[in-house]
Amino acid sequence: MLKPGDMAPDFTVPDHTGRTHKLSEYHGKTVVLWFYPKADTPG
Repeated sequence: MLKPGDMAPDFTVPDHTGRTHKLSEYHGKTVVLWFYPKADTPG
């Protein structure tokens, strides 16, 4: 579990189009992660 101020580990995740993104590709930029349960999506 991360605590406030901890560095996020590098990870890779697919977006809604299937394109993969790696956190380290956004080094130096502001990143907002939005997680939500799959049960609340149409897919």
